[in-house]
Amino acid sequence: MTTIHHPLAPADAAVVSGLRQAMSAQKGKYMGTDARQPFEAQKNGVQPADCQTARGVVGGVSGWWCHPANPRPDAALIYYHGGWYMLGTAESFRNQASHYAIRTRTSTFIPDYRRAPEAPFPAAYQDALAVYRAMSEEGGRKIALVGDSVGGTLSLLVLAAAAAKPDLMQRPLGAVAMSPVTDLTLSSASMQTRAQADPIFTRDMVANFVEAYLGGADAKDPRASPLYGPIKGLPPILIDVGEDEILLDDAVRYADRATDQGADVTLGIWAGMPHTFPGLIGKLTAATAAVEAECAFLNKLIDAAG
Repeated sequence: MTTIHHPLAPADAAVVSGLRQAMSAQKGKYMGTDARQPFEAQKNGVQPADCQTARGVVGGVSGWWCHPANPRPDAALIYYHGGWYMLGTAESFRNQASHYAIRTRTSTFIPDYRRAPEAPFPAAYQDALAVYRAMSEEGGRKIALVGDSVGGTLSLLVLAAAAAKPDLMQRPLGAVAMSPVTDLTLSSASMQTRAQADPIFTRDMVANFVEAYLGGADAKDPRASPLYGPIKGLPPILIDVGEDEILLDDAVRYADRATDQGADVTLGIWAGMPHTFPGLIGKLTAATAAVEAECAFLNKLIDAAG
């Protein structure tokens, strides 16, 4: 495993401080489905990229395509969006996903997987896998996966599913996972050690999201928590995580286990950064640097595939 510790850039320190102050009143407050509208507004506020977007359906799952100018004809990305399985839509993540489409010259599909509590586990997993399976069956496309938060979780789960059945599914080129939730038992040490540092979440808050999604299912089900699922035979993985989030050790523990099983894992730990900070592209130099590094990783995978 390659672990890269990224220092806090002086230019970002004041911005992060301001974000902390702005979010302090809402830290740890569970808003459930009432948070959907403000979450949509926040994600729509991501700096847009020059990319054509259009509705689409892949594997029976609706979503949005992000098409850059002169896209590679033989490659595609799937961007699984975050939102703790309850918030977020493909439409609201178009700006964020477009940055990956532009920098990799690759058409990118964002699935609108079903959300909890209306559609609890394993609905999101089933939809994520259906999209990948359908896209891989089209033939001739090299596919890489990207995801943030539980979208990062889905990207890792789909990697594992494809690796477990190589005779049935094409192998993805690899995955980028930003602040993935790898252990829905919420037992990572950073749930406590980073409790004060995290500007957004508390363990009790995220436990409400997890409960709504699982609906009584086992948190160690390998379709829910990548940390407890099969990990052998995985392609390269890049994980970026903020040092100041309670999910820090979810990323570290997964990276360690995947490396032990032979995967090529690069883990980026970013000082002072909150959950899914790459979504703050245009506002934080760290966010721009992370997205550019993630896209360089994806470009290397696509180019190496020939």
